[in-house]
Amino acid sequence: MQPDALAPLIPVAAIVMFGLVRIARYWGPAARSQNPALSKQLEERLESVEQDLAALQGELAETQERLDFTERMLARTQEANRLPPHP
Repeated sequence: MQPDALAPLIPVAAIVMFGLVRIARYWGPAARSQNPALSKQLEERLESVEQDLAALQGELAETQERLDFTERMLARTQEANRLPPHP
């Protein structure tokens, strides 16, 4: 494709980008702050999700510790079975 063929697309791309910027500004934080009840609900949901995430992370850490312990116990059992008995 030749560069001359792309020249007419530059103004079109500029108009599209300008429109996207306007839409982003309209739906940005200023638009969300116009409805305080919705904002409060979103904050409460976010806090709830953060608490749930923290609980899940704690449970995952505990599960990983238990898995590590189980792997160590299984490794000990396997090593004990592999060693020849002492005379």
